[in-house]
Amino acid sequence: MTSDLKQKQSAFGKYDIRGVYPKVVDEELVYLISKALAEKKFNKERVIVGMDARESSPALYKEVIRGLHEGGVEVLEGGSMTTPMLYFLVNDLNLGGGIIVTASHNPKEYNGLKMVGRNADNISGAEVLDLIR
Repeated sequence: MTSDLKQKQSAFGKYDIRGVYPKVVDEELVYLISKALAEKKFNKERVIVGMDARESSPALYKEVIRGLHEGGVEVLEGGSMTTPMLYFLVNDLNLGGGIIVTASHNPKEYNGLKMVGRNADNISGAEVLDLIR
């Protein structure tokens, strides 16, 4: 694990990844996470990506999509949506998973990712950390 990743371990929570942007969560981190999920978790299935309305979300959204594409996953670009909408679409469209760029209820300087697999089953921050090590 790189020293930069060690410094960002605090972002990896039980149900998501989040931290202050860009100090903890940045474009490079979400790219690495997305690529690892594509290669090791999503099994070449279609995945949807969404984002909330935070100022930093479009830049992170772009890198999530890039990481998934480079990892060999077909991406449905959902644009702005809520987390429940993403979960619904994963199930309704029978997708392999989904990622939403959001820091939920945290202050505006935060951002992060919530990730789900098939059936909108949560992918924990700890599981993702294991994938990118």
